[in-house]
Amino acid sequence: MLLDECEAAGVALELNCRVGAVRRGERFVLETNRGAFESETLCVATGGLPIPKLGASGFAFEIAKQFAVPVTPTRPGLVPLTFSEADLKWMRTLSGVSAEVIARAGKAAFREAALFTHRGLSGPAILQASSYWARGQSIEINWLPDAEDGVLAKRKRERPKAQLKTVLAEFLPERLAETLLAHTAGEAQQEIGASKDAALIDLTRALKAFALTPAGDEGYAKAEVMVGGVDTDALSQKSMEARAAPGLFFVGEATDVTGWLGGYNFQWAWASGWAAGQAL
Repeated sequence: MLLDECEAAGVALELNCRVGAVRRGERFVLETNRGAFESETLCVATGGLPIPKLGASGFAFEIAKQFAVPVTPTRPGLVPLTFSEADLKWMRTLSGVSAEVIARAGKAAFREAALFTHRGLSGPAILQASSYWARGQSIEINWLPDAEDGVLAKRKRERPKAQLKTVLAEFLPERLAETLLAHTAGEAQQEIGASKDAALIDLTRALKAFALTPAGDEGYAKAEVMVGGVDTDALSQKSMEARAAPGLFFVGEATDVTGWLGGYNFQWAWASGWAAGQAL
């Protein structure tokens, strides 16, 4: 469909064409391995830094710098988080286990699945939270998003002979329940009796506000998007044209616009491209 639309509009496609340099006199000039191309306007739609194996590069930012267009510092977004060996010591055995949680980073919180990996945590909830996380900060995970503080105490009173890990497994995958219990409450707490309601309420609260400090993330190789990019304050909100360089446009992920999971980043790519296309 896109090729048909390009043909109908008289678009010339130049494949296997690598741009070496961009300069500007009266017109923009692109120096390429297939010769020089000139134009009155130039739209940069080369994307951001994620997934370099697909050809991602910082070319858009080189052009922005060349024409004095500011760039907001970049980092990976929608990316799995990694942890230190101290955390991985108990997390690694859970690789492949997932659960519905509320993951919080800063003021942002997302209720979706979290997935343990051999290097840390992934899954939609973690990917979403990663876009709001900064190195050195902790994230908070609510492992019991539907549970009230007194639910474990109530269930233990109803089943006084049941081990606490068995009661907790009503809400979480069994392996995760056992590991979290051992890590949070200690092995001895698994035999808490029905009279220990206060301790069970404290445990529930701890599992609902479980703090972890990531050591880092999986980087641009695994990131679905990029946080940061060409500063949107430096672009026209109607046309995506750079204020400092009339005739120069930046669209898509090259700009400092980061969406959630669910197609929002694709939507931004198409919408910003359409806006620039109307101006061109």
